[in-house]
Amino acid sequence: MIRLFISKALQPSNISAIHYKITPLLCSSLCGFSPQAAIQSQQNPSSINERRSLFDSYAYGALLLRCIQKDDPISAMGLHSQIVKRGNCLDLFATNILLNMYVKADLLSEAEILFDEMPERNTISFVTLIQGYVQCLQFVEALGLFAMLHREGHELNPFVFTSILKMLVSMECPELGWNIHACIYKLGHESNAFVGTALIDAYSVCGCVDYAKEVFDGIRFKDLVTWTGMLACYAENGLFEEALEVFNQMRLVGFKPNNFTFAGVFKACIGLEAFDVAKGIHGCVLKTRYEHDIYVGVGLLEFYTKCGNFGSAQQVFEEMPKKDVIPWSFMISRFAQSDQSEEAVYLFCRMRQAFVVPNQFTFASAIQACSTMGDLDLGKQMHGLLLKVGLGLDVFVSNALMDVYAKCGRIEDSVELFERSINRNDVSWNTMIVGYVHCGDAEKALGFFLEMLENRVLATEVTYSSVLRASASLVALELGAQIHSLTVKTNYAKNNVVYNALIDMYAKCGRIGDARLVFDLVNERDVVSWNAMISGYSMHGLAKEALEIFQMMQDQGYVPNSLTFVGVLSACSNSGLLSQGQAYFTSMFKDYGIEPCIEHYSCMVWLLGRSGHLYKAVKLIEEIPYEPSVMVWRALLGACVIHNNVELGRLSARRILEMEPQDDATHVLLSNMYATASRWDDVTAIRQSMKKKGMKKEPGLSWIENQGRVHYFSVGDTFHPDMKVMNGILEWLNMRTRKAGFVPNYSAVLLDVENEEKERLLWVHSERLALAFALFRTPSGSQIRIIKNLRICVDCHAAMKVISKIVQRDIIIRDMNRFHHFHDGICSCGDYW
Repeated sequence: MIRLFISKALQPSNISAIHYKITPLLCSSLCGFSPQAAIQSQQNPSSINERRSLFDSYAYGALLLRCIQKDDPISAMGLHSQIVKRGNCLDLFATNILLNMYVKADLLSEAEILFDEMPERNTISFVTLIQGYVQCLQFVEALGLFAMLHREGHELNPFVFTSILKMLVSMECPELGWNIHACIYKLGHESNAFVGTALIDAYSVCGCVDYAKEVFDGIRFKDLVTWTGMLACYAENGLFEEALEVFNQMRLVGFKPNNFTFAGVFKACIGLEAFDVAKGIHGCVLKTRYEHDIYVGVGLLEFYTKCGNFGSAQQVFEEMPKKDVIPWSFMISRFAQSDQSEEAVYLFCRMRQAFVVPNQFTFASAIQACSTMGDLDLGKQMHGLLLKVGLGLDVFVSNALMDVYAKCGRIEDSVELFERSINRNDVSWNTMIVGYVHCGDAEKALGFFLEMLENRVLATEVTYSSVLRASASLVALELGAQIHSLTVKTNYAKNNVVYNALIDMYAKCGRIGDARLVFDLVNERDVVSWNAMISGYSMHGLAKEALEIFQMMQDQGYVPNSLTFVGVLSACSNSGLLSQGQAYFTSMFKDYGIEPCIEHYSCMVWLLGRSGHLYKAVKLIEEIPYEPSVMVWRALLGACVIHNNVELGRLSARRILEMEPQDDATHVLLSNMYATASRWDDVTAIRQSMKKKGMKKEPGLSWIENQGRVHYFSVGDTFHPDMKVMNGILEWLNMRTRKAGFVPNYSAVLLDVENEEKERLLWVHSERLALAFALFRTPSGSQIRIIKNLRICVDCHAAMKVISKIVQRDIIIRDMNRFHHFHDGICSCGDYW
């Protein structure tokens, strides 16, 4: 009645073994039902009467009942054989018991034969076989038998209606209960407790709580099951306060709760987050000795894990009987979902040692734990075990395996599993899309998304958030905007996960204004929403706006987390707000108890170093309570390059290369620093060292999206089909910028060549080529967005300011660190980057 768990799949009984043992008995049994036996009976009526007088139908009925209670179908079939040999003189009552035995033993074909051969049948006979059909999920046959029962004029009693209503719930067609309810009302059974409880359950599944309440109120003599059914109806439909009110009323009228009642009450307490009330209910459970019941036990596990008290949950679990797979699966799942993956794997190993057979949900949770830990070897062992137990093609397990392979960098194995999967669902597609995004292959992720739509698989919030993330990584604004339109059409645009992904996508594609518009539309913001907006403003160098959002977040009662402060400190470091950045860094631990992580230290090192306080930055690094990462030393090296502190730069570079000897960016930065200081011998030495190690400088690339296509440009590119037009535009821009007073900054070219050659090289930088393309390929007056893989050089930055004023167009350039908005000769960074 109370659907606390997904119904267990019907396990096939050992029918072949039963058939082997009783085939001789069945042969003789079936003879007793044959036409020949009937003819013989007509010819010898006296012998039949004699056998009937000696035949004790009641005694055989009692023996058959005992076999059912002991779950012993073999002995029951032996009795059936004896009955047939003695003339098959069972009365209707005993025959129904025999029919019930075959149904409960999952021997449905034998039950059908017995039913068809019965000389007399009543309502119980029909209902017993109907229950057998429902048990074997043969709903059409069950409905046909119900129609026959009605057609033959048998009594439609409460037993019939209860069975039919339960069948409709099992068929997932509870809405048909309306028709049955009308029949129940006509026959005057609506006040019967058994029928009423079944109706309440059917209406509960439909979500028709008001109708369920009407039925409940109409029941004259409510029993414990009725009260529990109404409580469960409220709990499962989110009316948690009403559920607790029913519980109180039930106790006031003198009913003591049972295991199902307690399970429903725990669900209501969890829904209301009334954890103190739930602890009181736990006390009632202990008094009534229900703590060892599996339904109550799982309710307790749900309660304690929901409120984060895993210690108490573990204690409850240890005191529970552990023969059933459900409590094991539940705890493994909760550990895996709460980033306690090692505990999940340990519990799975204990489960195997306890000889409890895991099901597909157990395996899926255990594999999820492997995925979180990034433990490929353990994931492969799980995969092997799955193949042994025959669950390799289960969709839940297959999805979990795809996830673990993708997160461990084996995306090709995920693809193979995906292609072999028979029953793919939306989770299967989402797993592959998320996997490709995680591996940094956004184009393939978007390809899977298009294929998913072509296969008419409905996208979910996970799908949309993932493909928006892929669009953001490609800075594909047009595609991101199209996906935004899809979310509006499919009513996912107001989902918080999708909202947050949209804010992030628009911010990373250079449309910070659109990001703010989406942010303002969010009705119920979470911490992720605030973090996305703060990080977006930080990325665009809009520190004032970022800090205003942070203040608004605090004013509205949201508690910042570690990522919030990464965004805040990044905003300060991008704008040179030294005193404010230091104040926030101190406040983070003092006011919120957040221990600084490596990202916070990196922001502070960059803030101090970029502001010229290089040795304060070194002192902060020395105060880090653990080994500084490459990220920290790179921040210091970048500051040293800007301030041309060669000695400190060499120290930073040495520490980076100790951790990552093949880091080409460090070699390049060190070489640039030497070049700026005109130490050409050191530049040559570094370049020779790179050549010896087989390392190459990452080439400068810029790209621009136009009409759904992405156009790439490298330094000095001459292969683009529009190169002649682009060269003409660059010459025109060179002439116009000189007239406007622009003077090239030759120090940006770190080569020992003449100034004339340096100027030529500056005008073929990749971002200038992309700009020239955009000026004649995009509509006049429209915004130009260029993405660059390296930091924009000082000369290009100065040139872009002048060009934005000359052409009267907004130019947005995203380099490896941040966005630069050029408008009417001014950059949003304030020349601080």
